[in-house]
Amino acid sequence: MIKNISNLGDAALYCDFGNDIDQKTNIKVIKYFENINKKNIDGITNLTPSYNKLIISFDLNVVNFTELKKKIEDIEISESYIRQDQKIIKIPTCCDDEFALDIERLSLKLNLTKKEILENYLNKEYFCYMTGFIAGMPFLGDIDKKIRLERLETPRVKVPKGAVGITEQFTNIYTFESPGGWNILGSTPIKIFDQKNEKQPILINPGDRVLFYEINKKEYIKLNEKE
Repeated sequence: MIKNISNLGDAALYCDFGNDIDQKTNIKVIKYFENINKKNIDGITNLTPSYNKLIISFDLNVVNFTELKKKIEDIEISESYIRQDQKIIKIPTCCDDEFALDIERLSLKLNLTKKEILENYLNKEYFCYMTGFIAGMPFLGDIDKKIRLERLETPRVKVPKGAVGITEQFTNIYTFESPGGWNILGSTPIKIFDQKNEKQPILINPGDRVLFYEINKKEYIKLNEKE
């Protein structure tokens, strides 16, 4: 399933699953990520999955590239494997103009009304390909081709925590205030990353499915107070 394994610096393996960015390829990455985690292979210090790549960092004092590469190549993944703890997570989202920072840009560029954009975006399941960029930020796909749009020409210096954005085939949620160039169409009061939760700080993990549904500002404030 891995097309190629190569060196990445002195102490990391670069596992390449190909150039396709789709659920089938990403599920392969997730399968290897989970199975390597379960095996507790000596010397591995970190695993970093992405859309179609997996980086395996290791301790040179414990294992070398050739030894670790052989162990990874020997791992067999069943085609019928199904993640047992996959979740469907529902995310309340307020799309009032106060939070939908780029809805006018989206409407103009896509030649769609705000209602048409939200009807297309909401109440649809999205697949979590990976988390990253900032802690716990989920990269979710795949949005309908009708509402796909490139990033902002000039990224914002600050995107609010909880902002829900889209760009190209993906949608995400900003887990912290951060610079960013995604098109923002709403905000969620739900904590996607909770550093105080030591057992499960990340709400959405690779392989999970996410459903956004609209709430009004009153509901947003109420849920925000609970968080």
